[in-house]
Order: sequence, then C-alpha cells, then structure tokens
Amino acid sequence: MSQRQILQAFEQYQKARTQFVQTVADLASRPQNTETLQNAGVMSLLRPLLLDAVPTIQQTAALALGRLANYNDDLAEAVVKGDILPQLVYSLAEQNRFYKKAAAFVLRAVAKHSPELAQAVVDCGALDALVVSLEEFDPGVKEAAAWAISYIARHNAQLSQAVVDAGVVPLLVLCIQEPEIALKRVAASALSDIAKHSPELAQTIVDTGAIAHLAQMILNPDAKLKRQVFSALSQIAKHSVDVAEMVVEAEIFPAALVCLKDPDEYVRKNVATLIREITKHTPELSQIIVNMGGVAAVIDYLGDSKGNVRLPGIMMLGYVAAHSENLAMAVIGVPQLAICLEEEQEDHLKAATAWAFGQIGRHTPEHARAVAVANVFPKLVNLYLDTESSEDLQVKAKKALKSVLQKCTYLPALEPLLYEAPSNILKHVICQFSKVLPHDSKARRLFVTSGGLKKVQEIKAEPGSAIQEYINAVNSCYPEEIVRYYSPGYSETLLERIENYQPV
Repeated sequence: MSQRQILQAFEQYQKARTQFVQTVADLASRPQNTETLQNAGVMSLLRPLLLDAVPTIQQTAALALGRLANYNDDLAEAVVKGDILPQLVYSLAEQNRFYKKAAAFVLRAVAKHSPELAQAVVDCGALDALVVSLEEFDPGVKEAAAWAISYIARHNAQLSQAVVDAGVVPLLVLCIQEPEIALKRVAASALSDIAKHSPELAQTIVDTGAIAHLAQMILNPDAKLKRQVFSALSQIAKHSVDVAEMVVEAEIFPAALVCLKDPDEYVRKNVATLIREITKHTPELSQIIVNMGGVAAVIDYLGDSKGNVRLPGIMMLGYVAAHSENLAMAVIGVPQLAICLEEEQEDHLKAATAWAFGQIGRHTPEHARAVAVANVFPKLVNLYLDTESSEDLQVKAKKALKSVLQKCTYLPALEPLLYEAPSNILKHVICQFSKVLPHDSKARRLFVTSGGLKKVQEIKAEPGSAIQEYINAVNSCYPEEIVRYYSPGYSETLLERIENYQPV
C-alpha cells in the first residue's frame, strides 16, 4: 500500500470526524433533537473529540456539548458524569481563543441549572482557569469567562464566595472599563450576581471601587447594559445603610431618575428597584431621594407602567411613607396607587399596594383622609372578604384598613363601611364615630339624616364587647328618644301602643 493511500485513509477519517461534530452541533441547536442524540450515546462520542488533534473538531465538539448541556439538567448531569469537565478545564489553559470560548460556554451551560451542578464545575478547578481567561487579551474570551462566572455565582452565597476567593472581582471591575459593550454587560451582570447574596460579598465589590465605574455607565445608550448596571447598583445598595450612602454619593441622582422614562421596561424596573433599595434604609436617605424629585418621578413611572414592573415603585412609596409623617406627606401618590389597586390582577401587586396605603395613612387624621378620599376603603374591604384573595393579600388588606381607620376622622368615607365591613373591621369604624361625634354637632345631625345612626342600632353585638362599648358611646351623643326611634322594632312598639291606647 502506497504512502498516498495510507494518508488518504487518515484524511477520510478526519473528514468523517469533522462532518460528525458539525452535524451534531447543528442538530444540538434544535431542542427536539436532544433526546434522540442523548439516547444515541452522543456524550461518550463527543468526549474523545475534545482532545482531537484538529482544533476545529475540538471547538465544534465543545460547542455541541455546550448546546446539549444548555437545554436541561439531565444533559448537564451527563456532562458531569462523563468526566468531561476536567478535560475542558485543562484545555481552557492550553488551547486557542476559539476553543476557550467554546469551553467556557460548556461550563456556563452546566453551571446554570442548579447549585449542585455549579458546585461540580467549581470542584473540577474551573474557577482558576476562568480567572486566567478573564486576563486574556481577546474580549470574546473574557466575555465567555465572565458569563460562566456569573452563572456559578448566582445560585448562592457559598458559590459566590468561591468566586470571590478565586480573585475574580478586580478582574470583573476591569472588564466593565473595557470598550466592548457586550463585555461590560456580562461583567456588570456577574457583579450583580455576586453582590446579591450577602453584605460581605457586596462589600468586597465596593472595596474594589466598582460603584464609581458602574455610576459612569448609567446614561449609556445601550439598554441591556443599563439594565445590568442598575441591577448591580441595587444589589449592592440593598444590604446596608453604609453601602446605600456610597451609591448615593456616587452622584447617580438625579440623572438616574431620567431612566424611569426609558423605553426599555427592564431599565425602568431596575431603576425603581434601586430607588426602593436606597429609600428603605433610613428617613435621611429617603429625604435625599424626595428632595431630588424621586417621589414625583416614581408616581409618573407607575402611571406609565403595568403589571410586575410597577412593584418596586409601589414598594418605594410605602417605604418612604413608613419613615415619618413628613415623608408620608411627600408621598402624594395616593390617587395613582388607587389606580394600581383597581387595575392590577395579581394578588402580590394588590398586597403591596394595600401595604403602601397602610404606611401612608397610619400617621395622622390628615394622612388617613388622603387615603379615604381616594375611595380605597371599600376596595380593601372587598379584597379582605374575597375568598379568591391570597392569604397574604387578606392579611395586608386587613392590616392597612385597621391602621388607617384608627386615624381616620373623615366620616363620609367611614359611613359606607357601616354597611359593608365585617365585625372585626366594623369595630374600628364605630370607634372613630364615637371619637368624632361628641365634638361635632353638624356631624351628629348628618349621621342621623344619612341613616348611619339607624344602621348602628341594627348591629348585633355581644354585651360587654368592644364594639358594644363603641355603640354605647355613639348612642350617648343623642337624646334617648332619638336612639329609641331608630332602634329596630320601634315602629312595632308604637303600633302596639296605639292598639293598646284607650281614648278618654
């Protein structure tokens, strides 16, 4: 056999391998093929090709594995059990940039599914190899490595700590300073995923000077980058007063408020989340945001948004109002919150809105009146009584009603509740009448002519109960014959007296 024929056999084998991996990579890009590929033993066939002598075969084999592992945790599990990860990690340090990108893609595809799979990626020494990749010259390799790190860190504090211990954070901060937008996005996302778990992890990021670099990008025209930047800042700010103050001191306000009108709804939501995470800490931080026009901007944002995007804005108004009377007065968004309560279908959004009303109205009669005038009481009663409402919604509606009613002296809003409210809410309503009526003759007269006094007489209360005491207090504001006149059965008593009356 001639030398040419021998070499031809090798060439044919190489062509067959190339064709095989390319076909598998194409098939793996469509979800409907994954099960058939797995049943055909694709993992064990791709594994030796990762060490193939031909670089393009190696890269395509890695790409195919990444696509397969990306679909579900069973396939990712198969990559782990097939002992493929150590090979990838070894090759990350040795091979060219195309292979490095493909290998990092496989690591990310495995790590994304669960903490256990992410831990398997860490256990095979991937973090050190990914750190080396973050120091590469090629931005595509850095991006692929940052992405894998982000998917490892997002699961829990333990995995994030492993990422931090590997020395990733300073390199990610360098990545957000690179000119490539795609790399900036992924690096900001990774910082966000690390910061979210604990104050200590967030502090590690703060210590590398990340806040100043993130702050410089808040007005970048790229929407996806802004999403990640605001997400990272809010995940940092949420943990403590000190870091929230550092975020504010980075002078991102009032410029960030402009982004509440951004065309991208995720940018808007992440900005509202950042404002919420800052205002929740202290009255002073809330006051800074209020002074910059933050409340008015958030109220406009609620008007422009629908659904879950509204949630951080609703909660931000509640947090600001909770701090003090003056701050609650600054939350002029009661009509807008009433619209949210009316429009939203999801229970958790209604519950958050009910909670916010409770925080606004619980301070003074003036605050309670603002809530009452927005005609919120009947809606809250209906949500509390609705059997379809979640338990959390019922609890929050009841708490809000109770805390606002205890301050409310605006009787026109209280009167309809005499007819609608259940007894455990009704006692707070009658209690307010018993406080106001003794001192207001006009209100006493109106209470009679509107039918309120008659309704109070119809309430059946246990003798000695709190509600009975409040009813007695209301009755004591009127002459005895008036109370008798409006009591149930009084007309029958009168008729009986007429029948028994003997004219002289």
